[in-house]
Amino acid sequence: MDSSRHLVAHLGLDLAAICLLTFAIYYPRHRRRDLVPAYLALNVALFTVVAALARVGGNGGAALGFGLFGVLSIIRLRSDAVQHEEVAYYFTTLVLGLLCGLPHLPFTAAAGLSAVLLLVVYAADHPRLFARSRRTVVTLDTVHADPAALRADLTRRLGEPFHWTVMEVDYVRDLMVVDVRYREPAPDAGRQAGPSRTAHRAAPAWETV
Repeated sequence: MDSSRHLVAHLGLDLAAICLLTFAIYYPRHRRRDLVPAYLALNVALFTVVAALARVGGNGGAALGFGLFGVLSIIRLRSDAVQHEEVAYYFTTLVLGLLCGLPHLPFTAAAGLSAVLLLVVYAADHPRLFARSRRTVVTLDTVHADPAALRADLTRRLGEPFHWTVMEVDYVRDLMVVDVRYREPAPDAGRQAGPSRTAHRAAPAWETV
């Protein structure tokens, strides 16, 4: 009976933690409904496997452990569909399931460690943290041989550039593609638009800062 109560208490803690992570932190900030069931299902499934490992023990537990390792090893997060911060949510989901599913970890310790995880994710992914820092890939309608001229052009078009990488130079079409990390101007600062031929190509979802 005590073990059943322990399991139910840890399950309740796990459900509360993953619901806070998903519905109170992740979804209000990123609005990706398709990842909500993925986080919930992955967390609860991992909790279930860990709880089963504790109950089986012996050779059965070892077999389940190898099976768990195999399942986790085939999970692939496509970089063109999932951003880096969303990968962080994936790993937090996994760790919450592991923490809450450990049978010999006291409830207070599991609750405290889960709270620390949630607080770290809340703070690290807060919209006000580096709110004006951006990354984009821009195609310029001219080739700048002088880095100072390139910096001035990027500043005029985007804002203050921190770092940039020239990805492509095309002398035939007279254009260059630059990967830029920059600071957006303040909302009240006026900014003139660049020449009409300048094209901005949105960076892949995982590249956006």
